[in-house]
Amino acid sequence: MTSNLTGRIAFLLTSGSALLQAQQAAAQAPQGTDAKIAALEAAVKSAQSAGDNAWMLVSAALVLMMTGPGLALFYGGLVRKKNILGTMMQSFVLMALVTVLWAICGYSLAFGEGSFFLGDLRYLFLQNVGAAPNADYAGTIPHQTFMVYQLMFAIITPALITGAYAERMRFSAMMLFTTLWMFLVYFPMAHMVWGKGGFLNAYLGGKIPCFDFAGGTVVHITSGVSALVCAIYMGKRAGYPSDQMKPHSLTLSFVGACLLWVGWFGFNAGSALGASALATSAFVATHFGAAAGALGWMLAERIQGHKMSALGGISGAVAGLVAITPASGFVKPFPALFIGLAAGLVCYTIVVKVKQKFGYDDSLDAFGVHGIGGTLGALLTGVFATSAVNDALKNAAGQPAALGLIDGNGMQVVNQLIGCAIAAGLAIVGSLIALKISDAVLGVRLDSKEEQTGLDVSMHGEEGYNFES
Repeated sequence: MTSNLTGRIAFLLTSGSALLQAQQAAAQAPQGTDAKIAALEAAVKSAQSAGDNAWMLVSAALVLMMTGPGLALFYGGLVRKKNILGTMMQSFVLMALVTVLWAICGYSLAFGEGSFFLGDLRYLFLQNVGAAPNADYAGTIPHQTFMVYQLMFAIITPALITGAYAERMRFSAMMLFTTLWMFLVYFPMAHMVWGKGGFLNAYLGGKIPCFDFAGGTVVHITSGVSALVCAIYMGKRAGYPSDQMKPHSLTLSFVGACLLWVGWFGFNAGSALGASALATSAFVATHFGAAAGALGWMLAERIQGHKMSALGGISGAVAGLVAITPASGFVKPFPALFIGLAAGLVCYTIVVKVKQKFGYDDSLDAFGVHGIGGTLGALLTGVFATSAVNDALKNAAGQPAALGLIDGNGMQVVNQLIGCAIAAGLAIVGSLIALKISDAVLGVRLDSKEEQTGLDVSMHGEEGYNFES
């Protein structure tokens, strides 16, 4: 009897222990699965971040390459040989000057939250800009990567303006003018379009949603319109237009244009801020726009009875790239072809016909290509933007919102027009103020002897070519 009781007690204790172990194992199993799922999610997130960061760092390098050597060679080849070093030096020094301004407070003024028109100083001296992502702008890459990528846009924008006053502005005055211009024009415009809470920001609390994927208003309209203001304020080059002022080396310009074309993939596809399908779409649109722009310009030359020139081809490619920039992340491939073709034809007309009629000396056609091309592209973005390409903007029901006219949102063309007007108005006022101050402090124009000698010797004491050694 005692033996049976002892056996039963032992059986119950053994069974209870086994049951307890089973319960513990059952309790631990979900925890182990959850841990594995969490680890897998972390690994996927890390891999995405690494891939996106790699693409964005490459894109930043590509955009910097657009200024030096791309724009430096493109503009350098178009001037007379006595001005090549001075012209290239303008692009080069802005890589240094704008970087310092950006690090001190420029990034904060552009991308701090602040007001509708300008950011605050939360990122002064790049404080709180580190390895952690800024979810408002780019949630999968370090904040510092986003900052340095946007810096490259800030560098090339004032460099584009140098084409308008080529061969006749003092080097020191150019640096002062650019410094003032960045504060008066670029930082406010970048904040309005791309900064959180900016007046024209379509995605982060703006009052008027203006679509500008990679810089049609921020970069090209501001620089192009400012270029026209500079050209008129500075006056014509000595001897223009009676003296022939042919490009001294189209070979250099040709190489520069090809570098610009390649670099523009970082400019536009990089603006997707990740290695995504949207980046691919922008990449394709960019290439198609450039190709159609080149053909459009050369077609216009042929229609006018001229030969299809190398200068026309590279000018048309740049015009196509400019026009597709605001639209690149919103349009399908064939609208991109149309935008590029239209840019080639329209920009040719402005550069060859309109400039001659009005007589202003936009030396390297910064206004005709960037001001006009950027405006055309921004307006056509309002026509061809579609949620089939970019569905990030949602309506009240949480569904992809209609973007452009082809989606049924005709009002977007009006929004784009307002954005263009604000960019142009800000560029006119800001440029005039910066020119007036620079002229009063340093004098912006070379004297007649310096202009005759050329920028290379008069400003830098060097020559681009030495045929004696």
